[in-house]
Amino acid sequence: LAGLKLDGTGLEVNVLVTAASGGVGQYAVQLLKLANAHITATFGARNMDLVRILGADEVLDYKAPNGVALKSPSGRKYDVIIHCAHNIPWSTLEANLTSKGKRTSNSKAEEAWAKSIDGHATGNILVEP
Repeated sequence: LAGLKLDGTGLEVNVLVTAASGGVGQYAVQLLKLANAHITATFGARNMDLVRILGADEVLDYKAPNGVALKSPSGRKYDVIIHCAHNIPWSTLEANLTSKGKRTSNSKAEEAWAKSIDGHATGNILVEP
């Protein structure tokens, strides 16, 4: 996602955000919307309105058949998958990527969170227009 312009002038990329109603997912959806991304978001059924308000273009209840398979309702493959959920096999993610698609994981975020609980967190988050 490096290089995405947050002013809406960049090329549209098709992005899947798993667990989009969680903390990291909510942040990702909002930033991606600023970057002109077409966003498909997974969520628990009670959070559909939330992810739509945040900017998701397509929504997938992770318990519904399309949600389990991570299939875009419009049939699009994903250029990028921001993987914030647990227990989704790589094969499911990979099957939905374009040939040059990329997957990101929040494992570094989880590691940073664990360190922060111990009082060892350092670093910055920079968002530039």
